[in-house]
Amino acid sequence: MANTFKLKTKAGIDDSLTTIYTVPASTTTIVIGLTIANIYGSSITADAKVISDTVDTETNADVYLVKDIALADGSSVEVMSGNKIVLQTTDAIQVKGSATDSVDAILGIMEIT
Repeated sequence: MANTFKLKTKAGIDDSLTTIYTVPASTTTIVIGLTIANIYGSSITADAKVISDTVDTETNADVYLVKDIALADGSSVEVMSGNKIVLQTTDAIQVKGSATDSVDAILGIMEIT
């Protein structure tokens, strides 16, 4: 099994949930960090959500990591705060801001293939 560290970024995310990353086939992914930055120019809120699309019925609910977290102008938040999340094939991470082109997102992961 190979372990590969990767960085996924998405700029100018608007007010609809936008997929930052989807776990590829035959892969397990460990989410190491997720930072959301306010690039809007005034205070906004942001959401981060795990989309679970696995066949495992015990773990296939879509859930928020954060919902309506306040971000002051020019600020950022590290959503994971040292925690890790294990994602399975087809699971995804989505982010949104409360305004058009309001947030950037940085996702640090390790893929296990």
